[in-house]
Amino acid sequence: MLVFAATGRLISAFARNKEVVMHYNGHEQEVRLLLPLGDQLISADSGGDVIVWDVQSGEVYLRLHFDPSTFDVSAMMHPSTYLNKVLLGSSQGALQLWNIKTSKLLFTFAGWSAGVTVLQQSPAVDVVGVGTATGRIIIHNIRLDETLMSFTQDWGPITSLSFRTDGPPIVASGSPQGHIAFWDLERHQLVTQHRHAHRTSIAGATFLQGEPILVTNGADNAIKVWIFDQEGGGARLLRIRQGHSAPPTTIHHHGNDGKNILSAGQDGTLQSFSTVHERFNKNLGHGSVNKKKEKKKKKGLTYEELRLPAITAFSSCEHYDKLCRSPYRKRSIKADIVLFLFTAVTRQSDWDGIVACHRDRLATTTWNYQRCTMGAHHLQPPGSRRGAIATAVDITSCGNFVVIGSSCGRVDVYNLQSGLHRGCYGDDEKAHNSVVRGIATDTLNQLTLTTGSDWLLKFWRFKSKKLEEEMKLNAAPASMKLHRESGMLALALDDFTLVVVDIETRRVVRKFAGHHGNINDMVGWMKVLAYIHVTQYANRKLNVFIPQTFSPDGRWLVTVAMDCTIRAWDLPSGSLVDCFLVATAPVSVSLSPTGDFLATAHVDSLGLYLWTNKSLCGPVGLRPLPADYQPVVETLPGVTVEETEQEVNSEEEEDVYQSAEQLGAELVTLSLLPESRWKSLLHLDEIKKRNKPVAAPAAPAAAPFFLPTVPGLTPRFATQTQTEHETQSKVLNWGVLSQRSEFICTLESALTTGSFDQPLRLLKDCGPAALSVELNSLAPEGGGARELLLVFIQMIDSMLASGRDFDLAHAYLALFLKLHLRSLSQDAIAMEALNHLLSRLEKSWAELQASFDQSLCLLSYAKSALL
Repeated sequence: MLVFAATGRLISAFARNKEVVMHYNGHEQEVRLLLPLGDQLISADSGGDVIVWDVQSGEVYLRLHFDPSTFDVSAMMHPSTYLNKVLLGSSQGALQLWNIKTSKLLFTFAGWSAGVTVLQQSPAVDVVGVGTATGRIIIHNIRLDETLMSFTQDWGPITSLSFRTDGPPIVASGSPQGHIAFWDLERHQLVTQHRHAHRTSIAGATFLQGEPILVTNGADNAIKVWIFDQEGGGARLLRIRQGHSAPPTTIHHHGNDGKNILSAGQDGTLQSFSTVHERFNKNLGHGSVNKKKEKKKKKGLTYEELRLPAITAFSSCEHYDKLCRSPYRKRSIKADIVLFLFTAVTRQSDWDGIVACHRDRLATTTWNYQRCTMGAHHLQPPGSRRGAIATAVDITSCGNFVVIGSSCGRVDVYNLQSGLHRGCYGDDEKAHNSVVRGIATDTLNQLTLTTGSDWLLKFWRFKSKKLEEEMKLNAAPASMKLHRESGMLALALDDFTLVVVDIETRRVVRKFAGHHGNINDMVGWMKVLAYIHVTQYANRKLNVFIPQTFSPDGRWLVTVAMDCTIRAWDLPSGSLVDCFLVATAPVSVSLSPTGDFLATAHVDSLGLYLWTNKSLCGPVGLRPLPADYQPVVETLPGVTVEETEQEVNSEEEEDVYQSAEQLGAELVTLSLLPESRWKSLLHLDEIKKRNKPVAAPAAPAAAPFFLPTVPGLTPRFATQTQTEHETQSKVLNWGVLSQRSEFICTLESALTTGSFDQPLRLLKDCGPAALSVELNSLAPEGGGARELLLVFIQMIDSMLASGRDFDLAHAYLALFLKLHLRSLSQDAIAMEALNHLLSRLEKSWAELQASFDQSLCLLSYAKSALL
């Protein structure tokens, strides 16, 4: 029912894994162990305190204190069938068995001269598994204080233990290196082992009850499920959910549907996260120096010797053969479209569509998204300078070529299908005299744009590789992003400003200033404004560099910087239209091609954060923000539930517009009640007749369960005496019938105060049947009076005069006349009041009819006139 989690000195209980239902405060040091035990929760901290909590009330049931120098609690468990007993292990090696109900120490185990790291109950009663800091696994009988067997693992301390419960006598042990060993308890030997099951220490390993399935997790941000269906008792990986084990550095949407986000992290992996469901996530793996050598890693080579460093920049493209290149032009348009779609699907896996630059390496690697593997090509320019590294990369729109820039100023072109070098830009094979910081190609492969730290933006012919023009910038550019459809090029400069260049006219068309830190990334879209957070994916760390992105039509530009702000700029007006703060600086941003989600990655955060577009859910006003605008802080996931609820409530209070009850005295305002509350008032008799049961309810045939009996030898039922019948009178008291409802009382008081708000509020709360009863009780024969009928007519008159609740006034008046018209027609004062009400009704309807006629006339003219 509950999930317990400890953060620092606070313990929280979660229901349904998302709602905090209880907090447990009482520890003075950091909590490091938790053990749920029935209606109680046992926790231990680093200061030596062991507290037993009552789960429901959150009160402390028992508190034990241990001296960390003599008995530092490092593990605890509840032995099976041992009522109210807890076994504690210490880093000194000793074990203690405690009764938490009586607070008594029952027995002390001497230990094995090594710190206890894990305690685990075995399928056999009285037998527990003990893991030590020296790598020993002891199977011990705590009832007899006898060691049954022991194993030793060579990978350091035991981090986790788990016993199989589906038949085979197997125990699994985890290690700090990420290896898992499986031991046979009958033959007392090692059965098999899984090396590098996780990239970091095994934090937990648990066999599912009665199933050959092992669930493991580690600090590498991965959960893996292993199934034992191999020959010899081996296990294979069944399922996996994982993210980056180090913060991501670069993220980009892949494809045109906006459902997949490519992410490169400091852990060196390239992964794809789906915004639809986690089962569509992909792990393209970790780059290797040589795939052939990687196959020989079992023969002595280590993983670290083969792994490539982290990816610093990458470019992706879904390469499709264009319809105009189809050789079957004599076919029909429909046949061409079918051929194009078939070719687009099949050609995606023919050659690689992702190219990545690695830290401190000149050679770039290719990756295949469909096969989820690293490609066969390592692209490195011939005759390159020693010490140069690849700094920028861009794939052409056709997906056949890739342009790569390096720190020595080279800009080279490669063919992605063959991996062959197709030339370089500039004289002496140098496009810039300094580091190349940005590369972009246009839609038709006519222009190549490069920029470097020499403050120059250069325009090259893609095919001839000749320089056409260069532009001097006001500062060194940090990155750039080209919107191919509109021809707008955005550059982030080192002086924290943004420059937008039109590649057709080759002039600066917009300049933006406002950031107070390095601009890390940019993205553009026509409706990117006003994003709110929705979810988080599993990832982690980032490097600071300056990329950017454009919208499909180039109207909006979103930038993120080290000043922890996310800003949206409007290119046509040249103004800032949205800005907000986040807790940690964003280092990369990507906008889906469909414009529904914005993804961000942040410093020291494993997660990719998704923001949804508010303009897709409702109208959003686009107004330029003032120069002194103070951005609002948006809370990222990972905070406490209370803070999130307060944030959501504050947003709702700020965003929800409170409409006035009456916009104007000359207007007619309808009520917000549903039509079922007033539309069926005139048809209540028909509804009751239709809902009347066909047969009368029959009395129950069975007698009461307990019947009163008369004491005696012969069982007899007791009958009700005559006196009891006489005391129960069937005549009701007149005081009961003369009681007036709350509505009648408030209606009488409204005659003196002149305000009918309270009786009207009571009528709004009544259903159709209750409303009919209240109006029936106004007549003298229903317990009311003639004056009440006149007061009700005055209430309807006040409703029509104010123009509020126009529909309710007509519905209430119709039911009132249906019930009391006969008696009202015989009263001269009531008829005079009704005639006054009739004149007000005719006047209000005349005004409405004039407005309707004017609107209908205007619509008719708009439909028929030739404009």
